[in-house]
Amino acid sequence: MTDISWFEEDRSAEIVSSRTGPAANPRLREVVNTLVRHMHAAVREAKVTPEEWMTGIQFLTDTGHMCNEWRQEFILLSDVLGVSMLVDAINHHRPNGSTENTVLGPFHVANAPEYPLGANICLDGKGEPLLVRGRVTDTEGRPIAGVTLDVWQANEDGFYDVQQKGIQPDFNLRGIFRTDADGYYWFRSVKPRWYPIPDDGPVGKMLTALDRHPNRAAHLHFIVEAAGYDRLVTHIFTPDCPYLPGDAVFGVKQSLIADFELVDEPGEAAKLGFSSPYWSVQWDFTLAREGQLRPADI
Repeated sequence: MTDISWFEEDRSAEIVSSRTGPAANPRLREVVNTLVRHMHAAVREAKVTPEEWMTGIQFLTDTGHMCNEWRQEFILLSDVLGVSMLVDAINHHRPNGSTENTVLGPFHVANAPEYPLGANICLDGKGEPLLVRGRVTDTEGRPIAGVTLDVWQANEDGFYDVQQKGIQPDFNLRGIFRTDADGYYWFRSVKPRWYPIPDDGPVGKMLTALDRHPNRAAHLHFIVEAAGYDRLVTHIFTPDCPYLPGDAVFGVKQSLIADFELVDEPGEAAKLGFSSPYWSVQWDFTLAREGQLRPADI
């Protein structure tokens, strides 16, 4: 007679995991069995009722129905539960002194226009003018020429261009720049402001039920890339944002909080094509070479 492991409450996770066949991919086996173990432990600890379990299933069903070609509600769910940041963190350990990674977010758009250094990426004329400048170096402090910096941000009203087709110009507040021979970059934009993540779906309802706000701390996004170096996906945050300590997707790292200076010099503002006063931020990026180990890894 075939040996069958009948279901038992105390051994539920072990019994479910034992059904995985020998031909299963080893990594898939490890991940699924880990998820089963923790999920069964959570259900047991919380003593979930059938009605509560069906509420959870309905929530996940509604989350799937909310997804479309530009909105991924499951990514949003992962974000607000801190899982996106955890996955990012454990997969981007870098040498001390390297600029830290953070989440990509759902609003990056490929093939943004490439601009010459100094260009203004604000196309809708809204917001307080901002000068962004800095340098890209390696962990030894050597400048890196020809680095691409893919930049994007929300506008003064708290929306990305893809959220307001026909309202904002296409590629508003987006652009790609390249560092000069000495590793320097600079461009013009507007000071970022906080904004809510899309909260009109099941994830937003969950946040409300948990007495949590949906707001992201004010930031600029960057993807920084150079041949032979780790790809860096990161933000820089304004220090005066009221949602800095409570970012809805846990994207803030202390090392990524920048100094934004209000500059009241009409002559300098005029040279930049700005009204006065304007904001200025200097932010230097440090890239790690591909495969470069942290001291703790050696």
